[in-house]
Amino acid sequence: MSSFPGSPRLLRGGLVLVDPGAGSVLRIIALQYNPDTLTRSFQIRGVGQESGDHLEALRLKGPPVETIKVEAEIDATDQLEGNDAQTVQAGLHPQLAAIEMIVYPSSLHLQANNSEASFGSIEIAPAQAPLPLFVFGPKRIVPVRITELSITEEAFDAALNPIRAKVSLGLRVLSVDDLGFDAKGGGLFMTYLQAKEQLAQQSRRGSFSVLGINGLP
Repeated sequence: MSSFPGSPRLLRGGLVLVDPGAGSVLRIIALQYNPDTLTRSFQIRGVGQESGDHLEALRLKGPPVETIKVEAEIDATDQLEGNDAQTVQAGLHPQLAAIEMIVYPSSLHLQANNSEASFGSIEIAPAQAPLPLFVFGPKRIVPVRITELSITEEAFDAALNPIRAKVSLGLRVLSVDDLGFDAKGGGLFMTYLQAKEQLAQQSRRGSFSVLGINGLP
């Protein structure tokens, strides 16, 4: 059944993985259902952290450390009803594996490190992962690091393939302090910050009367 033609197009949140050097898109992972809530917290990076430091009390060292927590649901019911071949064979395994691989080094990299170690290499280079971008609408495209990932599988088919799951993500926003101004991710953070500044300018200004006072003493 087709949706009502006048209904708005529903945007989906998700993750975009990009090459941290070239900035090319490597993979797009769209959430099947948008989360009901999105929790964001900010750790302020002030200079005057000690009480009594009058000269530095209002100075900021840089952007706050912003963290995002999101919980998304994935359900294979519609695909199973449509007899989708991949879903019938593997359930949600492919979708879950695509998310999990964001936090895994590749098997090729692990094998290469093992070979170098066996030949007596002292320094083994850590794997450089793709840069994840958290996208939640056109006004929120921000580089992040995944700090926490948990998956709760809630239902299974006869072959024990998961067919319903919840994915919880903990994300830390990466700023220019983490990525630099010249990197693709640093540029995306600046765009994110500038958009936030523009939205703040659109906010209606309050008045003293709303606060129940005529002015400051």
